[in-house]
Amino acid sequence: MSVATQSAFGAIAAVDPELLPVMQAEVTRQQQTIELIASENHVSRAVLEALGSVFTNKYAEGYPGKRYYGGCANMDTVEDLARDRAKKLFGCDAVNVQPHSGASANIAAFLAVLKPGDTILSLDLAHGGHLSHGLKVNISGLLYNIVPYQVDAKTEQVDFAEIRRLAIEHKPTLIISGASAYPRTLDFDKFSEIAEEVGAVHMADIAHIAGLVAAGLHPSPIPTTAIVTTTTHKTLRGPRGGMIMCKEDWGKKINSRVFPGSQGGPLMHCIAAKAVAFAEALKPDFKTYQQQILDNAQALAEGLVSKGNRLVSGGTDNHLMLLDLRPAYPDVTGQQAEDWLGAANIVVNKNMIPFDERKPTQTSGLRLGTPATTTRGLKAADMVAIAGWIDRVLRAEGDQATIDAVRGEVLSMCEQFPLYE
Repeated sequence: MSVATQSAFGAIAAVDPELLPVMQAEVTRQQQTIELIASENHVSRAVLEALGSVFTNKYAEGYPGKRYYGGCANMDTVEDLARDRAKKLFGCDAVNVQPHSGASANIAAFLAVLKPGDTILSLDLAHGGHLSHGLKVNISGLLYNIVPYQVDAKTEQVDFAEIRRLAIEHKPTLIISGASAYPRTLDFDKFSEIAEEVGAVHMADIAHIAGLVAAGLHPSPIPTTAIVTTTTHKTLRGPRGGMIMCKEDWGKKINSRVFPGSQGGPLMHCIAAKAVAFAEALKPDFKTYQQQILDNAQALAEGLVSKGNRLVSGGTDNHLMLLDLRPAYPDVTGQQAEDWLGAANIVVNKNMIPFDERKPTQTSGLRLGTPATTTRGLKAADMVAIAGWIDRVLRAEGDQATIDAVRGEVLSMCEQFPLYE
């Protein structure tokens, strides 16, 4: 155990020796693995400090200036800091930083717009959508009538003519743009145009691309979209949490649907950490970081293609890509690929690809993303090396000698880019 680890977990070591080794093991795991899960990142020490601060001790139901508990003056200051910084970062009219997660943000938005049984038009989960946009066993699918749209079979990109046709036919109350596994640029203005045409509300979920949007490297939905939800922990590089941005005329209703509509007391330590992350994102070097995420994604994509791999839609415009395993590794499932790469200390997640014939528990694809590796300091040349390791492991189909050899090379790279020195 290093001195840094002892210092970080000194209090835990004194009171919970059973938990201590698990905490240490997770530090080691993150230090010694290449993290390619597109929805994960490594936060700064400042964000970690805020998350572990005394703000965790305080109930603060309500909003700044209108709390249901005493002693909330500092809570008000922190929440106002987070809200003001978010408005500056994204250029939005109104913002709510209290949602505990992206799914919580979406639930509050649904409650603001919809009645049970109303129709939502959203991207099919198997085509890159999100479970909180209409999965049958999710609250969104249980309470509302979901009409899914899919990507075009040839281009594997959203088909606005088909979305418009479905909107005219089904007259949805809400149209959702945004995805959890879509590698191309989204034209939010077109979604807004279709929504206006059929009398629907357009909600954009930018959980994955929020950092790119904040940096001006992806078109923003803010100018034309009524409600925008996001997480704060992916490309935005903040704590795990959610946020809702909206036009001014939606602000009061959104607030009431977060509290008391769907949540009680906010997690003030997390809101403090969001404020820190927004402060970091307002600095000039944040755009440099986001551009490096894009550069690294292009390098990883090109490296994989150069090895004979196929990427869904032919490539990527953002921080993630979907690797179609079938052409290069026809007998390998996403589950097998995830397991073998994990054994080589490369962390990925299996993922459905459009029109996938395999089950969700197996899949024919992998989702790969570059936010976390970029945070560690890796550059394009490193991503090319990683592409080569991925290809070696998958072509070896579980060969232990190959996995061991790649793991050794991965560990060597990880030592060059330490976390939390």
